[in-house]
Amino acid sequence: MRTLYHLWLCPFARKVRIVLAEKKLPFELELEKVWERRDEFLALNPTGEVPVLIVSGEDENPPLVIADSTAICEYLEETSCGLSLLGENAPERAEIRRLTAWYDLKFQREVTVNLVDEKVSKRFLGLGAPSSSAIRAGHANMSVHLAYIEYLIERRKWLGGESFSMADVSAAAQLSCIDYVDDVPWENFPEAKSWYARVKSRPSMRPILADHIPGIPPPKHYANPDF
Repeated sequence: MRTLYHLWLCPFARKVRIVLAEKKLPFELELEKVWERRDEFLALNPTGEVPVLIVSGEDENPPLVIADSTAICEYLEETSCGLSLLGENAPERAEIRRLTAWYDLKFQREVTVNLVDEKVSKRFLGLGAPSSSAIRAGHANMSVHLAYIEYLIERRKWLGGESFSMADVSAAAQLSCIDYVDDVPWENFPEAKSWYARVKSRPSMRPILADHIPGIPPPKHYANPDF
């Protein structure tokens, strides 16, 4: 039995959801409004952040609690059979981990925080109006990152190489959040758009594309793989 604590537009929770689906591991979703700072959730993860994965078995051992998307995904990679998302050899794994960190850290800091956090997170946290300067920075940074995706896809089938990998998962998780607020200039980056359309067509993305935030509907193209 697996339970994943998540939040609607948390790219790291989405990353774990995609990995679980790619590995065909059943799980239940538990929405955690992290701004409420529930004692029960803080007991699971003192940082108060999602995602948190609870793995419980049929024996009498206590459930396993894993916080942080990287720790969760590495655990799933090590304990599940089938599709490998981290490559088949050391050079592949190094490149995939490099790009995964790129999207988890650099993209998150330069784009997602400036767009999703400003436009959505501030609303739920009651932190006032979005910062126009942060949004402008997010848009400028977005173009740089999309250009890099184009560079990679012109040379490879997928971001990390010839196979779908954690690099694609991490990038798609971040971009799906940005796309929900309709801030991705896909028309200017056709190769990046083609790559994302392939990702959207994977069964693991269907639950992500079905997400709806109360009071904030996605754009019409959001769930369409042929956008």
